[in-house]
Amino acid sequence: MTDLYATEEPILKIAVSVPLYRLFDYRAPEDLESIALKPGIRIEVQFGKALKVGVLVEIVWHTDRPVEKLKRITRIIDDVPLLSSLDLQLLQWAGNYYHHPIGEVIAAAFPVGLRNGKPAKSGQEKRYGLTTAGRNLEPSTLKRAHKQRLLLEKFQASPNSLSESDLSESEGHWRLLLKILLEKQLVFIDENSAPVDRAALLQTPELLPNPAQQAAIDTIREALGEFRVFLLEGVTGSGKTEVYMQIIRSVLESGRQVLILLPEISLTPQLEQRFRQRFACPVAVTHSKLTNQQRQTAWLSMQTGSASILLGTRSALLTPLKSPGLIILDEEHDASFKQQEGFRFSARDIAVMRAKLLQVPVVLGSATPSLESFFNVAQQRYTLLHLSQRAGVAVAPACHLLDIRNKKLTGGLSEPLITEISATLARQEQVLIFLNRRGFAPTLICHACGWVARCKRCEANLVVHMDQRVLRCHHCGHEQPLHHQCPACKAVDVMPLGLGTERVEHVLPDLFPGKSIVRLDRDTTQRKGVWEQYIDRINRNQVDIIIGTQMLAKGHHFPNVTLVVLLDADSGLFSIDYRATERLAQLIVQVAGRAGRAEKPGKVILQTRHPEHPLLLTLLNEQYGNFVAATLNERREAGLPPYSFQAILRVESNQPEQATQFFESVAKIIHQTTDKSLQVLGPVPAPLARKAGRYRYQLLFQSVQRKPLHRFLDTFLPALEKLASARKVRWSIDVDPIDLY
Repeated sequence: MTDLYATEEPILKIAVSVPLYRLFDYRAPEDLESIALKPGIRIEVQFGKALKVGVLVEIVWHTDRPVEKLKRITRIIDDVPLLSSLDLQLLQWAGNYYHHPIGEVIAAAFPVGLRNGKPAKSGQEKRYGLTTAGRNLEPSTLKRAHKQRLLLEKFQASPNSLSESDLSESEGHWRLLLKILLEKQLVFIDENSAPVDRAALLQTPELLPNPAQQAAIDTIREALGEFRVFLLEGVTGSGKTEVYMQIIRSVLESGRQVLILLPEISLTPQLEQRFRQRFACPVAVTHSKLTNQQRQTAWLSMQTGSASILLGTRSALLTPLKSPGLIILDEEHDASFKQQEGFRFSARDIAVMRAKLLQVPVVLGSATPSLESFFNVAQQRYTLLHLSQRAGVAVAPACHLLDIRNKKLTGGLSEPLITEISATLARQEQVLIFLNRRGFAPTLICHACGWVARCKRCEANLVVHMDQRVLRCHHCGHEQPLHHQCPACKAVDVMPLGLGTERVEHVLPDLFPGKSIVRLDRDTTQRKGVWEQYIDRINRNQVDIIIGTQMLAKGHHFPNVTLVVLLDADSGLFSIDYRATERLAQLIVQVAGRAGRAEKPGKVILQTRHPEHPLLLTLLNEQYGNFVAATLNERREAGLPPYSFQAILRVESNQPEQATQFFESVAKIIHQTTDKSLQVLGPVPAPLARKAGRYRYQLLFQSVQRKPLHRFLDTFLPALEKLASARKVRWSIDVDPIDLY
């Protein structure tokens, strides 16, 4: 153990964003008496030869180095703490649990500008409101100016004036459109936009909940002001959002704030609009598509208490709240709540810990909760609330398996399916076709010699993108022109093999002439505002057939969609990842939930070559809960999570020999452990053994108890840092991994 030197002056323990597992000691300024130093403020320090921004975590009166050798801080950035003591406590817990350098963990809680030392100012933005003429104008009168109409509708949907940040989220050319609306005197610059009084909190009336919704609302309301975890399991279309909103009203009436986490950026605009229509209070939004200044403004509005509701994706979890009252995670099962690079944290699990520290309830909502959450219900850690019926008059769709063995397929569609789609379109209803694979085809192959287009930097095939005439690697982003001739045998018999959303889009106009078709995947929704335009067209019944990937699978409400098709229900049935069947089941249930969400009955068709597969039969003939029970039983027998705890050591190297040397040193460290309860599996190549030119390996640690695993990591990782071979590879630790990749 390192000796400690007692000091007569305060020592500042500062978190600096560097990949080292420790805080750093600095001396306070000599004129300390005139300066208030409090944990949670940002401080500029000399670190090596560079100046870095750190965060003061603790003030102590001892150090493990002679005081005269410690540097003094160079600048105090903040007058008041930006992080509270509970914020710092949460971040230190997260750093310890995920075994990640504390400086990088604390830096992750800040938006980029504050992380880099910029002043904690929100940047006063202009706000714009509707004139009386703008409020009364029917948007359809602007039918020849589609984008102006959309912007006017955004104003009319909001109870308050809109800031420049609000406007920039919806339309790429909003400044020009805003100028036109100003010239037409439909909009004015709002100089005095004060927050709305809480007495007029509701802008629009609440919906009348059904008995199951009311029971859930009452149960959660009773827990406001204390820590409880609620798992709100509601079938798709059961009105979970209405439950959220009625609980949120109670929280807001008490003067407290609400943090709502969503898995996808695409869900944010829809939910934001609903919240702005319902509540006459400031709503902040944060996600990766916003500018750094917009995210900083949202962060500070919650930290200072000027905003009452924060809607955000995973990174919003660490935003400080002045008066926290409730945390909600919608679609809690979604894998995007787990950070997969850098600080690899689970937003769901940290949200539960944060709620515990803040003594507020947390609501985890999903139609298909994760097996871990169901396990926690069984362990009586979570309280299960169940919404078994769709809200209003909507009923659950009828699901059918369509056996496509030995059937002719046209662009992936069988004849019986084409007939069903035609009948649906004839009734003026919409069809949603789901295929979780973008591009034209996943493979380009030579029919003459069998050559396959492979990425030179990854162990993966290049994907055909026919519209752009390119082959693209979906792992490293490498692109090259589409081949017309086989590089191996020079034959001109190269052809795309397999199915992607782009290929399906190409065949649909021939099968259903004159019908409007929209493709929604990452390739078609990159440009700002495009997603919102497509969703608007769908909701206005200007689209007949929607084809897309998993971004369509959750949270969207398309009232006129009555037929949902899963072209390839078999993907995931035969994966090496033990979580694949859980994800496939969740995906099938979520996609099926897009059908029949209004008064019209819905139908779901799953094309499969395995109509007798137990997973598919369980989902169709029984309920998701039966699948969960059977799968949990399998996990228990196999000793897999949640009945055990895992951590993966991931390693990347330029040459395989570097990884081999590293793992030889790692083996010596592992052999020194005396804990026999720890299983060590590997090392083995990752399923994607080479990516972007680097070789990838993984070593799995598993224990039936959580404490022995973390006790091992506490001693293992510091020893790992000291290895000479560790400097020649890139390594990271992933606690509670959800992916093998």
